[in-house]
Amino acid sequence: MHSMTSQSSPFDCNCFAIRQAARYVSQMYERHMNEVGLTAAQFTIVAAIGRQPGVQMAELSDAMVMDRTTLVRALQPLQRDGIVEAAQESLGSRAVGLHLTATGKDTLAKAAAAWRAAQVEFEQKFGEKRAKALRKSLFELTAME
Repeated sequence: MHSMTSQSSPFDCNCFAIRQAARYVSQMYERHMNEVGLTAAQFTIVAAIGRQPGVQMAELSDAMVMDRTTLVRALQPLQRDGIVEAAQESLGSRAVGLHLTATGKDTLAKAAAAWRAAQVEFEQKFGEKRAKALRKSLFELTAME
């Protein structure tokens, strides 16, 4: 069994390091996304819906590793702004699918260009190979159950 040594400090905390890095990276992406009027979190939601039109709330919340309440709150401004719409999938079904509107598809195209600029900036600062390895490690972490 491993234990923290007397040399450990709160700054050796994995959670602190990940949160600090996440804030730094989020600020970088937010700066780019601000040009198109989306937050970085909204971009990931719009991009996910664009990849899988008709995705249901439960599927999207699982894929985003978000609880449904948080996702509903995140979707509200996107629906209000006419970027995302929720539509009943078929007359006999209660299932509601999420779709991008024409405005949403246009917004996604513009936001994708801003996202690419953020990716380039990050990879220039951190290194392309290190960034790829970091993504791989982080996706492995979130896939653990």
